[in-house]
Amino acid sequence: MEPTPERPIRVVQWTTGNVARQSLAAVAERRDLELVGVYAHGKDKAGRDAGELAGLGRTLGVTATGDIEEIIALAPDCVLYMPLHPDVEHLTRLLRAGVNVLTTASFITGRAYGEAARAALEEAALAGNASLFGSGVNPGYADQLAAVASGVCRKVDRIEVFESFDIGMWAGDANQDELGWGRPAGDPGHAADVEKATAPFGDAVEAMAELIGAAVDDVRCEVGFAHATKDLDLPGRPVEAGTVAGLDVRWIGSSGGADVAEAHVRWTVTSDLDPAWEIAMAYLIEVHGHPQVKLRVEVLPQDMTSMSLEDMLAIGSVITAMPVVNAIPAVVAARPGIVTYADLPTQASLHTARL
Repeated sequence: MEPTPERPIRVVQWTTGNVARQSLAAVAERRDLELVGVYAHGKDKAGRDAGELAGLGRTLGVTATGDIEEIIALAPDCVLYMPLHPDVEHLTRLLRAGVNVLTTASFITGRAYGEAARAALEEAALAGNASLFGSGVNPGYADQLAAVASGVCRKVDRIEVFESFDIGMWAGDANQDELGWGRPAGDPGHAADVEKATAPFGDAVEAMAELIGAAVDDVRCEVGFAHATKDLDLPGRPVEAGTVAGLDVRWIGSSGGADVAEAHVRWTVTSDLDPAWEIAMAYLIEVHGHPQVKLRVEVLPQDMTSMSLEDMLAIGSVITAMPVVNAIPAVVAARPGIVTYADLPTQASLHTARL
């Protein structure tokens, strides 16, 4: 049954980690969405109410399960797929069953998953007449903002998105494990490990190029390091003086030998660095063309004076989850296969439902 204005879109939340809890809370607030199921890893979560797992302080009447067949049997319109480590077999089963999937699990175009996995996901989505869409704040939403900014241009040569943040408060999170904070300077293989860990930004340059009507034929990655000038006692992530405490990573997509899209991230866990790097604490977007366009995007708490540290830390999860949640109606209505922002109506994918 297709969603209608009278029938909310039936949604399943997949996992209940940091990002997923924010997603689940948002779905529970919206009248155009109906939470019908939750997939949870771990026997300790199966059988518990979704509201309890999301820390909402109330029950929602939806019980979590660890059985994918139970999820498929619910016949949801879409699954919000948000594990830390994606499982391609799970994704293909959902898609082949006709379930649209929206994900924050390192997916934009599928390039980072490898060509074999990308082909399998595309085939499953087409077979199930379902759509697969990935986003987050960056890569994802910031890339769409860059494309929107180019709308005033008569000619676009290149677009760049630069994420520049001190992320020391979040350094202990599991999603930081592969970046190698605290590895020795010059450690063999570190640059290759960072390239692998940031591979979704390779997806981003493909997606950005598509948004401005270009097709990349080459993608390269350049990695730079900065090192701590003193020992750091970070939450869950000690970093000694002389070890890696800053990463500068550029993913560059070219077409016909000309660079057309760049996803650039500069992450640090301290300001005490060698070399000293300027950190913007913002997303800096540049459109090179006629005319030139520059945007500075800052994401700030609504009221810092009354927020707890836990709420402050949760903002990163909110801005990762919401580009996916807000895109649900557009993705459910989209063509089958792997889709990106280029396939979605701009206003629909930017829309936030109002109560």
